[in-house]
This record gives sequence, structure tokens and C-alpha cells, in this order.
Amino acid sequence: MDRPHALDATTIRADFPIFERDFGGRTLAYLDSAATSLKPRVVSDAVHDYNVRYSANIHRGIYTIAEEATAAFERARAKVGRFLNARDSHEIVFVRNATEAINLVAYSWGRRNIGAGETVVLTELEHHANLVPWQLLAQEKDANLEFVPIDDEGRLVRETYEALLARGPRLVAFTHVSNGLGTINPVREMVDQAHAAGALVLVDGAQAVPHGPVDVQALDADFYVFSGHKVLAPTGSGALWARRELLEEMPPFLTGGDMIREVHLRQSEFNDVPWKFEAGTPDIAAAIGLGAALDYLDAIGMDRVREHERQLTAYALELLPREVPGIVLYGPTTASERAGIVTFNLPDVHPHDVATLLDREAIAVRAGHHCTQPLHERIGEAATARASFNVYSGQDDIERLVEGLKKVQRIFGRSDGHVSPERDVHQEEATAVAGAAR
Repeated sequence: MDRPHALDATTIRADFPIFERDFGGRTLAYLDSAATSLKPRVVSDAVHDYNVRYSANIHRGIYTIAEEATAAFERARAKVGRFLNARDSHEIVFVRNATEAINLVAYSWGRRNIGAGETVVLTELEHHANLVPWQLLAQEKDANLEFVPIDDEGRLVRETYEALLARGPRLVAFTHVSNGLGTINPVREMVDQAHAAGALVLVDGAQAVPHGPVDVQALDADFYVFSGHKVLAPTGSGALWARRELLEEMPPFLTGGDMIREVHLRQSEFNDVPWKFEAGTPDIAAAIGLGAALDYLDAIGMDRVREHERQLTAYALELLPREVPGIVLYGPTTASERAGIVTFNLPDVHPHDVATLLDREAIAVRAGHHCTQPLHERIGEAATARASFNVYSGQDDIERLVEGLKKVQRIFGRSDGHVSPERDVHQEEATAVAGAAR
């Protein structure tokens, strides 16, 4: 098959106002998209338009701007449904982020369906958001948590997964793409295996939705979640997709205004889905911004987005070990097996120092455990540095990263591993800078 036409990162950056900002004579090399993506002008314009032209509440007023706000909010829901290829936009529940969506499922579906002695299967790759809610549920219900391990390249050990499914779990919950290593999991195969074992499946799509096509019907999971702020949209936006029949059976997560049909002093009748799960006034502007972000990505084409990031990842996996001696890379070794995430360490240099010194070059990377402490325990590191890509990322960003890492190595010692005579002076400087930044 022909590969999709390549993206031009330089042209795309013109859509993102942040690249017009001066960072000490440099433009920003933003390599932390796995944490939060930058926002194109069309998104901020859509949010601004709501705030200044029709900033009314939704589902309540019968005057012009209230009706305009309701229509824009529900159009955004429809856009999310189309972006994920949901059968029905009513299967889309607006939430603040993937974390809230997982908590919603754990609280509403989990507390009704997980009992004492029953099992939930997770993996060692999970973000804390897809771990802690299930820990609390298991403690409350006296249920069991089991974990699929990873191999030394960050792939799930499928034989163990199959063995755990043989125990008949009620739910399997796993990430589509690891935010720690970039590993792309074989979702459809894992879903088919889980369903054959009688389990429902929740997929954390926070790192998948921004970086390639996602078709919830083709994946055939039961719940799928993502955050808007990772997909070029405002913070405070995100969505839960779930099979409508499951949503119909689930009790509300939050209660109050807008999730009701009738309220009496001693009892209430709840609204239809998805509004049954959307209590109170939502972040209307953020939802509208999410719709604008998905329009923007649709215009680019998610196949092109995926190919762009595959090329960048392949370039980084080739360039970093060749040009930065001693660098340690984590995760799958081929770009086809991972999303646009490259996690690494420099020997004898703390990741926080790496990130702080790179920041002096206007290069933004993440350093820490990336909300995946169990994963870091597995790879034997307290922390790592992480570079992650999006549509505005280019090969020049990776080249700047390489030059920045070389400079870090010069500050901390010669790149051949021998200690530089100037190391003590540079170490003092680097530690002072890093300390001031924490």
C-alpha cells in the first residue's frame, strides 16, 4: 500500500500561535505532547467565540444564545462520535479527561458488577489513572487485581494474558498506547480474547486518539476513554465511549442538575443517556474546543498523522543512539510497534537535570515517572526523560534534541563515559539550575 502523503511540520506550526513566541532567540521545540498537546488557533478561536458571542448555559434556556450554545455543545458530541466511528453519538459521554472517564466506569459499572473474589486484569504498562480506581474498587469489594507483565522491550507477555483470562475475569482494562514507552498494544486481538473468556474490556485511549485512526466499532471494546488536552483541545475536555446498552444499565456517577428528568422530595427520575452522566454545568467552551480540534485533525487525516509520527519515531530511534553515545532507550525497538514517544536516560545524569538543561535551549521534554511508577519499577528506573511528538513536530526538533543532549553530556562529563576535569564545576552549575526549577 502507498503511504499517506507526508505532513509538513513547518506549515502546520503556522497554525499554532505558541511558535510565534520568542524563547531567548529561539523557537520552542515542544517534545512533551504525550503530557499535553499544543492548541491550534482554530481551537482558541472556537473557545473565544463561545465566550464572547453566545456564552449561555446549555439544555436550559429557550432564548437565542442558549439555543446556540446547546447546539454547539451537541455538535461537538456528534463530532467525537464520528471521530471514533461510534454507532450513535448518544454513546459519547463528555467528561473532563480520561481519568474521570475511568473513574466513572469503575464507580458506576464496577461497583454494580464486580463482587468479592472476582478478578480485574490490568497490565504493567498502565497510567495511574487506569490503576488507582481499580485498586480502590478491589479493596472495597474484596476483589482481585492481576497484571499482565511486559518483556524487556515493553511488549505485553501474551502467554500470561491468556493464562489470566483462563481465570474468568469480569473486566480487562488496558492502555491502547503506553504513555511511558509508546508501546502500541494489539487491541482487537486482546478484546476478542477477553470477550471469549466472558470479560468486558475498557481501553484507555488517551495516547492513541491523538496519534492515529481509532474506530471503536472495529476495536469492539466495551468502554473507550480519551482526554481532549492530548488531542489539540482545551484542558477540561474528554470523552467516554461505551456501548449504549451498558450505559443504559449503569447508575449515575454524579447527581444534581441536568442529569435528571423529574425530581421529587423523596425520589428522582434520571435523564436519558448520555446526559444521565453529565451532572451540573459542564465545561461548555472546552467541549466546543474539542470539536474544533477534531475538525482540525480530520482535515489533516489521521492516517497521515500516524505516518508522520511513525517517520519521526523511526528517525529518533536511529539518530539518538548513533549521535548520543551511552543513551539508554526504553520500549519497542521498531517505530511500527510504538507511537510518537521515545523514553530515554543518560547514564549518571538525573532526568530532571536533563530536562532543566534542555529547557535552557528551548527544548521541552518530560522528566519523571510519567504517572507510571509500577512501569518504572519494572524497568528498574526511578525516573526517565521522555520526548513525544505531534503534528507540529519535525525532524528539526529531534536534531535539536540530539544537540541538546550532547551539551548535557559535555556539562556532566565526556560522552565516552570518562569523567571530565571540569565535571565538578559543570555539575555544580547544572545542579543549581535544576534545583531552582523544581
